[in-house]
Amino acid sequence: MRYRLSVVLLMMAFSTCLVAQGNIHERSSHYEWPEDTAVVRKLKSWQDQKFGVLIHWGLYAVPGIVESWSICDEDWITRDTTRTYQQYKDWYWGLADSFRPTQFDPWQWAQVASEAGMRYMIFTSKHHDGFCLWDSRQTDFTVARRAFADDGRRDILRHVLAAFRSHDFLAGIYFSKPDWHSQYYWWDVYPTKGRNVNYSVEKYPWRWQQFQRYTYNQIEELMTDYGPVDLLWLDGGWVCPQNRGQDIDMPRIAAMARSHQPGLLMVDRTIHGPYENYQTPERTVPEQQLTFPWESCIPLSDDWGWVPRPRWKSAQRVVNTLIEVVAKGGNLVLGVGPTAEGVLQPEVVERLQEMGRWLKAYGEAIYATTTTPHYHDGDLWFTASKDGRRMYALLALPEGQELPATLTWKTNVPRKGSAIRLVGSKRKVRWSLRDDGSVEVLLPKGLPAESLALTFEPS
Repeated sequence: MRYRLSVVLLMMAFSTCLVAQGNIHERSSHYEWPEDTAVVRKLKSWQDQKFGVLIHWGLYAVPGIVESWSICDEDWITRDTTRTYQQYKDWYWGLADSFRPTQFDPWQWAQVASEAGMRYMIFTSKHHDGFCLWDSRQTDFTVARRAFADDGRRDILRHVLAAFRSHDFLAGIYFSKPDWHSQYYWWDVYPTKGRNVNYSVEKYPWRWQQFQRYTYNQIEELMTDYGPVDLLWLDGGWVCPQNRGQDIDMPRIAAMARSHQPGLLMVDRTIHGPYENYQTPERTVPEQQLTFPWESCIPLSDDWGWVPRPRWKSAQRVVNTLIEVVAKGGNLVLGVGPTAEGVLQPEVVERLQEMGRWLKAYGEAIYATTTTPHYHDGDLWFTASKDGRRMYALLALPEGQELPATLTWKTNVPRKGSAIRLVGSKRKVRWSLRDDGSVEVLLPKGLPAESLALTFEPS
């Protein structure tokens, strides 16, 4: 039986640490540049990658429901009304005895992501429900000790990281700071109310200290037992000192993590400061170009994890989003959810491969580029090479429209007498300056009706 959720996104405020719309995180109000030179180097390398994949996978894939949130009692969530709340939670925790991904194939995931032109990955080691996809020594609520325990691939995280590293991806680990399964966070002595710790941290400081220790130890496992890690992506921005005293001692965690992984990027989402090395607007693209590192995280369907009847975004829509994000100075990480059996659906593979074909032709205008002051004109977006010798005009062709015969823009004029070429083929296109000073480009006939990129020398 599959339990469906209907979600109404209500604007909610959770202290100064987090503003959330339902379960959607907005970006922080300001940015603090890192001082560690190794972190700065890694950050610049990450910014050059432009396109990544964020893989949500866990117990929620078994019934095909929204990730973790169905066990939270916030008022934007609805559940099956034939069970009590405790019965529902017991059912959900019991999915650990059904999560047995016998077709688990991270090599397929990595191959498809590589074909898509993705350059970095982030994998959910643990979502808010607390179920660990690595062999944690801190709890038995882990895939390695439940239904998948007798499988040689039971330490799932290890195999996922190995598969993606074999394709030269930057390796990222998602980790939820809240843990709703842990008795140190949701203590059965008290009822749960919302997403926060359900007891008074001030009244029971010893219990919160246990949670601090638990969190520290789990992150230390991830930083010491699984090879090189480039990003630690921390979710659950409501866990912060200003909200009910939920201080997990990030300075100590960061120092430990970077002692094992020098240059590690810390992404403490929505908690502005030294441990949010880049911002993560969720399901959105900022309205304006930003001058600091950021990443739009957007799922390929309406959901982060696998659901039975998804509504997919088209490859062209994702390509157009990538163009806009890069022109505004950010990266795009695309959310994908494998099935409970452990494979990517054909619809996912098809879309990712289509994106890859586009990036193979036009990736020069995307990867390792930088922003330009005049970056947008209608359906056209602009990027530039880092040395300033090349500029790129990218047409984000709206879905369902034919390719226009001409393109025009008012700024970013090519050098007089130079050529404008189609990226990839290097085919020259005819261009001229109109009386009003704008550029007019005549597109060759026979081009497919898809987004494209032109390159030229700026004046």
